[in-house]
Amino acid sequence: MKLALTDEEVAFRDELRNFYATEIPAEIRDRNRRGLEPRREDWVTTQRILNANGLAVPNWPVEWGGKDWTPTQHHIWLDEMQLASVPEPLTFNCGMVGPVIAAFGSQEIKERFLPKTANLDIWWSQGFSEPEAGSDLASLRTVAVRDGDSYVVNGQKTWTTLGQYGDWIFCLVRTDPNAPKKQAGISFLLIDMKSPGLTVRPIKLIDGGYEVNEVWFEDVRVPAENLVGEENQGWAYAKFLLGNERTGITGVGRTKVRLAEAKQHAAQTKIGNSTLLEDPLFAAKLAELENELLALELTQLRVVSGSTDGKPNPASSVLKLRGSELQQAATEILLEVAGPESLPVGAGDDIVTPEWAQLTAPHYLNYRKVTIYGGSSEVQRTIISSTILGL
Repeated sequence: MKLALTDEEVAFRDELRNFYATEIPAEIRDRNRRGLEPRREDWVTTQRILNANGLAVPNWPVEWGGKDWTPTQHHIWLDEMQLASVPEPLTFNCGMVGPVIAAFGSQEIKERFLPKTANLDIWWSQGFSEPEAGSDLASLRTVAVRDGDSYVVNGQKTWTTLGQYGDWIFCLVRTDPNAPKKQAGISFLLIDMKSPGLTVRPIKLIDGGYEVNEVWFEDVRVPAENLVGEENQGWAYAKFLLGNERTGITGVGRTKVRLAEAKQHAAQTKIGNSTLLEDPLFAAKLAELENELLALELTQLRVVSGSTDGKPNPASSVLKLRGSELQQAATEILLEVAGPESLPVGAGDDIVTPEWAQLTAPHYLNYRKVTIYGGSSEVQRTIISSTILGL
């Protein structure tokens, strides 16, 4: 395949590059580049700017704000966004529930939810994982029992990322406990998080942050009209959602930014009469990571150019697996550059240790998650062995 961009694609890239640099507030991009968790208002501000310019949901159908772009253009859109440190459109809205509603929802549900989802007027949370149903998601036990014009939901979801901001939550619930296969009795339900009986409780992470939550449902009544698609067909919708998620979390652009940051700080870190960047062992390690990232980027371009009909490519598991490993490696090399300066976490400006160094240890710990969410590395290897290698 031809890996070089065409003249039209270069012009498309440059237009996006200029837009991201001039239209997204610099202070938002700077916070994101420095590795600070984007604030709720940063996400909302950014996504509304993108949506106003037709750039929030290019993967959706054109009638709902999508773009008739080539796979390469979609790749450029995301890669340039990551390189510019622009907070990406909220994945729960734009990469998860939005495409499911657009593909399987009724016309009434589409009209009711899609415009607000694209503009982040509704902040969606994801209600999939449960305490004993993570990688084995089909074992979920949250139940929804039909009662007249409503479903009554009872159960628990966990690891609900940014659920503290959520307005609505899209949930997989068991609507037929007697189905012959556990995958067959699951439905896809939209639930207002202000509903009586719904409780969000924070989970403190190893990095000290508050990013994920557990969500409890105690006799939560949900209008039956909030069912997406057909009852007991939720597993098919979930597979559609997860396939799209894995193609978007390779993170090549984000990892490039982290490695560039590591190189910059290493060049300023003194070791004797030279710098850490000039140390042969460190330089070799950094070069190896850059080469592996380049190989991943070229692989991603091959996958993107070979995509057809917008269907998830089984090779997305390769991208997810290797991309998450390299994201972790980038946090590890930044931690190595910081050295002892990484220890005073959260001390602020009152000490000599710079902010970037204080963030390296929490980021290193936090990024252990990337080989788990979106399908763990073990799950990805199983998919690769069976679907791609035919083992």
